[in-house]
Amino acid sequence: MKYLTEFRDGELAQKLAAEIRAAVTRPWAIMEVCGGQTHAIIRHGLDQLLPPELELVHGPGCPVCVTPVAAIDRALAVAAAPGVIFCSFGDMLRVPGTREDLFAVKGRGADVRVVYSPLDAVRLAKGNPARQVVFFAIGFETTAPANALAVHQAAQLGLANFSVLVSHVLVPPAMEAILSSPANRVRAFLAAGHVCSVMGYHQYPPLAERYRVPIVVTGFEPLDLLDGIRRAVRQLEAGTHAVENAYPRVVTFDGNRAAQAMLAEVFEVCDRDWRGIGTIPNSGWRLRGGYRRFDAEERFAVGDIRSAESPHCRSGEVLRGTLKPNQCPAFGTTCTPRTPLGATMVSGEGACAAYFNYGRLTAVGTERATCPT
Repeated sequence: MKYLTEFRDGELAQKLAAEIRAAVTRPWAIMEVCGGQTHAIIRHGLDQLLPPELELVHGPGCPVCVTPVAAIDRALAVAAAPGVIFCSFGDMLRVPGTREDLFAVKGRGADVRVVYSPLDAVRLAKGNPARQVVFFAIGFETTAPANALAVHQAAQLGLANFSVLVSHVLVPPAMEAILSSPANRVRAFLAAGHVCSVMGYHQYPPLAERYRVPIVVTGFEPLDLLDGIRRAVRQLEAGTHAVENAYPRVVTFDGNRAAQAMLAEVFEVCDRDWRGIGTIPNSGWRLRGGYRRFDAEERFAVGDIRSAESPHCRSGEVLRGTLKPNQCPAFGTTCTPRTPLGATMVSGEGACAAYFNYGRLTAVGTERATCPT
């Protein structure tokens, strides 16, 4: 299959891994930003091909994982309201809020539906004019354009019974928050290729220059990831900090201008809370004034709900790259995919789910050399 099997060639993977092992002379920590990259690394055992001095740190790029517990609690309140059809992607139904999840609300009779596109929710609103239809709009720059298009289409159709509960976040401010933290160990990034397919990578050179970190735009297949790691290692060893595109079959410097225009039409940048991380300035999107009438948070007056994280969940440390999933005392014991304490264990892109599903049940990462801070 073109663009798939050729990027899973085992012989080429071993060759790239050998080049990486030959290039590394001292400890380095490289963060793969996206949870999809984390799953590919763990699933294919790529980290086990690397030298012990090289540590892969898992980043905050899982849209379900970083949706704050307060947003989940608002979703629960809206979903439970009379006459509402609440629409979400499937992963969100099992993410715990302060006391329960959307499955529990659905079990008590709420009309919670899994959709595969926000436009499905628009169609539901058009076909059910007597009911309020709400779509849970979460995610990064990859999902936001489709959600913006849904709001734009609802406006064109004149739908008064459609709204979105917005919890969108942006990748570059999160990378800067990690780099500016006193606890930061990350020396280079594998930037998320799908985010860059929308936004391009013109936003990254100032970040690379300010923090003197290599940033390599990277895809999701084994050879994509090994090539991204090799490029990052070469820069680290050479003392350079440029932005490289190792995913040119998908990503261009400027990105998808049409998608960016739709985002700019519907959304504006705002401060945003991240689950387990806290508030990051200018790291999210909210509806612009002209589209504010589609804001479910205002329509259902659920902005003042008080929320609390589980005191036993350490997913925030996992998302910041300061803790490996299998270093958490709750991992695989009180926290499993069936009984998750946090979203990182239940999401299809969560780092904890990757470690659990692919059998990384012991903390082998602690045996690796530690990158100097």
